[in-house]
Amino acid sequence: MKTSKFVLLFAAALGLVLAVGCSTPETRIQKNPDAFARLTPAQQDMIRKGQVGVGFDESMVRLALGDPDRIRTRLTAAGATVSWIYTDWEADYGRPLYRGWYHRYWGEPFYPYYMNYPARHARERTRVTLQDGKVIAIDQENP
Repeated sequence: MKTSKFVLLFAAALGLVLAVGCSTPETRIQKNPDAFARLTPAQQDMIRKGQVGVGFDESMVRLALGDPDRIRTRLTAAGATVSWIYTDWEADYGRPLYRGWYHRYWGEPFYPYYMNYPARHARERTRVTLQDGKVIAIDQENP
């Protein structure tokens, strides 16, 4: 009896952690309905698909992709640009370990069998470059 209550409590806690940590375009839209409602239908469709476009502002990028994993600033004679970098973690043989959100909360990549997978590396999934708060370039892998 005590074991089944423990298992039930553990499963509920795990579900809560995953639900709170998992960020999708739909959950971000639900948190910011006013910002989403101001967009054109074409922009809304892109954001629902997790896509960004040239000319998007920072809030639109956050709706589509979430918070960046890293931010880099580049200074040139033409001015400053900011790159928002979204990464995935992979095993040395290319198998994905997790996608993006996990390390923002706990600092380590998630691997289902053990937490400290020794042969892992970050792979840049998407880089969004902004100037004056607007997207001027998008670098991403082709599927």
